[in-house]
Amino acid sequence: MKNRIIIALMMILFVGGITSGQLTSQTTIKGPVTLSNKEQMEPNEEFDAKIDKFYQVLLTAKENYLEEIDTDLLVTEAIKAALEKLDPHSIYLPPQKLQAENERFAGSFEGIGIQFQVIEDTINIISAISGGPSEKLGITSGDKIVQIDGRSAIKLDNDTIQSLLRGKKGTVVNVKILRSGENELLSFDIVRDKIPLYSVDASFMIDGTDIGYVSINRFMQTTHKEFLDSMKKLSDLGMKKLILDLRGNPGGYLNQAFLLADEFIKNGKTIVYTKGRKPSFDEFYYSRPGGMYENLPVIVLIDAGSASASEIMAGAIQDLDRGLIDGVTSFGKGLVQRQYDLPDKSGFRITIAQYFTPSGRNIQRPYKDKEKYRNMEGWLELKDGKNINHALEEAKISNLDSMPPIFKTSGGRNVLGGGGITPDYVVKYDTITKLSRNIRSKNLYF
Repeated sequence: MKNRIIIALMMILFVGGITSGQLTSQTTIKGPVTLSNKEQMEPNEEFDAKIDKFYQVLLTAKENYLEEIDTDLLVTEAIKAALEKLDPHSIYLPPQKLQAENERFAGSFEGIGIQFQVIEDTINIISAISGGPSEKLGITSGDKIVQIDGRSAIKLDNDTIQSLLRGKKGTVVNVKILRSGENELLSFDIVRDKIPLYSVDASFMIDGTDIGYVSINRFMQTTHKEFLDSMKKLSDLGMKKLILDLRGNPGGYLNQAFLLADEFIKNGKTIVYTKGRKPSFDEFYYSRPGGMYENLPVIVLIDAGSASASEIMAGAIQDLDRGLIDGVTSFGKGLVQRQYDLPDKSGFRITIAQYFTPSGRNIQRPYKDKEKYRNMEGWLELKDGKNINHALEEAKISNLDSMPPIFKTSGGRNVLGGGGITPDYVVKYDTITKLSRNIRSKNLYF
């Protein structure tokens, strides 16, 4: 037991901790990897004394506290508290969350194949995933799951619902569904299967033009392949220009952003580079010959939800004058995380480096005050219209602590550093009325 606790405490003091920030799922991960003996701390008397101090507190509490304590809970909370002292993107992932995150970026999971939302305590099916087991049985949008394996499904939280519906391929789960127009509950025995996840949301030709459109919702293991498949279909339809939509894309794998950018950029250019405290985390990513779309005109759409790997892609296109960026300033996450898996199937991500665009920009917003960071303070808001030369007098900078630094693109244009990727053409979302906001907040459209 003592060895287990000491190992856990070494994890706490080596990595430090978590955030509950709204965009923690946007982390750029370069793992997952398992912590090796070589990566655990070199012998150090001062460090060992700190571990022993924490161990003595935990051991004393375990042996002498008024009530029996859950040491696993205390260790977990200590890890979270330690990570909280770091940046907003260094986080602890309990086993269920880690599994969900790994599935999210792997490109598939095993389950019944539905998208759902809990509305007024009831599981409402948004859609059955195409080709999945639920769709094959005729389960459809608007159905409400009220029982799972004989257990009431009312008032369950999302984590519990997922744990009940997901499972190994070939296993069976029974759900009872309330369907509009049916007097009795419908019973379905669903055989779980492997469910594909797609990062390319949509790809099509804009009517009456030679312009193709591709929307990517995140950068996962299959993104580059999905993108090439979509682009081939569009090319066969006569595409001569491209709109690449990265709005709301929170990021993902750095290497997938590199591979995507490499398709558009001629050989020998720096696409992105990273720098960390340890030289082993310093990496340069250069474009290679043979990109399939090096001469294709491209516009990239971004917004405040575009982060991390999305900003790497947009920054490379902008800095190398390869295309134009439209929309509003991106989120501003210039940090790189590595994921480490722990023996109890939990894990953590810690920031190991920061990344820079080809011009040398690090677009990370200040994060020392995490609450301000989550509330988008330090984010550069620009006026609507053309912003080709990124003139500072056109920016609203009242929410910034200092003037943003100016960098140069390969063609000599000004671009702004800090606070995200600023667009070349600023196109803001249309405003909506208070009534419309209230209707949306109450899910009445659904």
